[in-house]
Order: sequence, then C-alpha cells, then structure tokens
Amino acid sequence: MLRGHLTRTRLVAVLGVAAGVLIGAVVGQPSTGLAAGSNTKPKPTAIPKITGAAEIGITLTASRGTWANKPTSFHYQWLQCDTAGANCVTIGGATAHVYTVTTHAEGHTIRVNVRAQNASGSATAQSAPTAVIPPGGCPPGTGAFPVGSLTPPGRLVVSAATVTPTVRRSTDTIQLHFTVTACGGRPVVGASVFATAIPYNQFAPAQGTTSANGTVVLTETSRSGFPASKDQHLLAVFVRAWKQGEPVDGGVSSSRVVSFHFAHHH
Repeated sequence: MLRGHLTRTRLVAVLGVAAGVLIGAVVGQPSTGLAAGSNTKPKPTAIPKITGAAEIGITLTASRGTWANKPTSFHYQWLQCDTAGANCVTIGGATAHVYTVTTHAEGHTIRVNVRAQNASGSATAQSAPTAVIPPGGCPPGTGAFPVGSLTPPGRLVVSAATVTPTVRRSTDTIQLHFTVTACGGRPVVGASVFATAIPYNQFAPAQGTTSANGTVVLTETSRSGFPASKDQHLLAVFVRAWKQGEPVDGGVSSSRVVSFHFAHHH
C-alpha cells in the first residue's frame, strides 16, 4: 500500500511538472510575460524627407519615410533648429504633413519628426535639416501690411480667385475677386492687380489696387470674342500682382492663370 501511495504521488508530481512546461511554452515564461518575437513596434528603414524651397512663405511637405513592422498611423511635428540643425524646439500647431515657413524661421533650419505607431508601440524618425532660412523681405508682425514693406526675395501671391455672377454664355459683365497675400498668408495692402481673359478679346481687361484686407474686385465687360467657341466651358483669366515702380518681370511681382466653369445649361 505504501509503494502504491508513493507511486501515485510521484505520478501527480510528474504530471504537474509536465503541465507547467506546456503552459509555459504556450503563454511564455513569467519572467518575460510575452512570447518570443512578439515585440514588433515600427522601425524606420529610411528617414522622412522635406521637399520645397526653404524660404519664408513657402509651404514645405514632409514624407513619412519608410517603416518596417506595418505602422497603422503616422504623426508629424515640425521643429525649428539652429543653423547646424541642432537645439531644436517644436513649432506650436505645426502637426500636419505640410508646413508654411514663417518669418520666425529666418536664420534657422527646419526639421520634421514623424512618429509611427502600431498595436505594439511607436517609434520616431527625424528628417535632415533644411538649408538655413534666408531673410524673406517681410516686415515684422502677423497681420496685413503695405506692399511697400515687401522686398525680394519676398513675393506677392494671388492666393484666392472667384467670379460673380456665375459665368454663362450670355454673360455681359463679370466681377473678378482676388486676394493678394505674402509672407505666409498675410494680406497685402496697396498691391496693383491686373487681369485679362484668355483669349484677351473675350472681356475688357481691368486693373485695381488691393484694400486693407488684401482683396480687390475688378469689373470686366464682355467683348465680341466671348464666348471663344460654341464648345467653350471654361473662362481662363491671366492675373498679375505687383508693386508699382518695379519692373514687370522682377521685384516682388507674381502671376498665375485661373479658370472658372460656365454654368450648366438645361
């Protein structure tokens, strides 16, 4: 009876040890808490890159770089650094994949941090610094400013363009609404603006000066060349903004072509 009792006791002990080994193999040892190979947080394989001219008023774009271990989300933070790309500080509110350089960046470089995340954790990679931001020719401050305060390499930007009323083939008069900005979106007061249709014989060209909020409205009347063809469905307009006294193709001037759809006919 004693031998049988010892045999059963030994059997229970052996089975207990075997069960512990099996459970440990499945769930991992208590000392680690995780099965081997489960730590697969993102890992950068190529750092983010910044594209765009490193100049005041220019919008920079960050790539997210390339990553191993299948990140599920990415987060951006732009940084302002010293001329060597060191001693960086975060730029408040600059958490999108694009960033427009402001006057505060003059004499500094810009970097971007990209943080990749998945269910196992996160990791951060940092871009190389941009070139040092040169003087932008912009006056201090954040609000509207007179065009006379803007100097190269600062440039005027026709940042918005609309037309009223909606263009139709029977339209006799249009009003072109433009907004002129510079230095990262600040309205420019007193900028000269000229606009003409393409081809030019569709509407009489007009010229005006931007107001205190950087806007101008130019009224143009139709000419014999409008519409340009029976199949026309867009009105293209050439618009130029400049500072009086500067050469046509120099200084702070800029130009662009905008287009407006004709109203649908039923």
